[in-house]
Amino acid sequence: MERTAMLDEVDEGWLNRRYYGGDLPPEAERFLHLAAASHADAEAAERYLARAADLAPGHRLVDLGHYKFHFYKANLDTALLYGERMLGHAMAAIGLNHTDWRTVGPDHGEFAGLEPAPRLFLFALTAVGYLHLRLGRLAEGREALNKVRELDPKDRFGTTRLLAAADRHETGQDEAGPEDDA
Repeated sequence: MERTAMLDEVDEGWLNRRYYGGDLPPEAERFLHLAAASHADAEAAERYLARAADLAPGHRLVDLGHYKFHFYKANLDTALLYGERMLGHAMAAIGLNHTDWRTVGPDHGEFAGLEPAPRLFLFALTAVGYLHLRLGRLAEGREALNKVRELDPKDRFGTTRLLAAADRHETGQDEAGPEDDA
């Protein structure tokens, strides 16, 4: 098994734990844990993510691992690719066999509740919307975040704040210094 010096301190029990509920092959899950433990070594983490993808191609948890890695490394275009894949997984989880999230409505799930599938959909669409904003694609970002706001009227996913930040950016108000926040 490949190991880096940083991984010498990682507990085998932690690497072998079954955190994801059992539908991911154990070896693929181990590689996701290794990728997480190697996050400071991007090259090693990417190798581990690739190994997980080889063992469980197209699995939502492997795609989530890729999304998180690229998001936290600020590889926003690649994070968006995996965010969109997560959105596809979420669409399937709420029973839709297409990828047009614009058609999703309250009748597709209990979006105000704690059910995993609707929450995954809101999380993935929020992520996609946020990434579009960060990449300067404001119209796409706003459209996605407004859909989340429509399905999440209590704003548990914080889209109102993200949309307000986009508004400030467009009007040049986000250039204010910290003393302006007081």
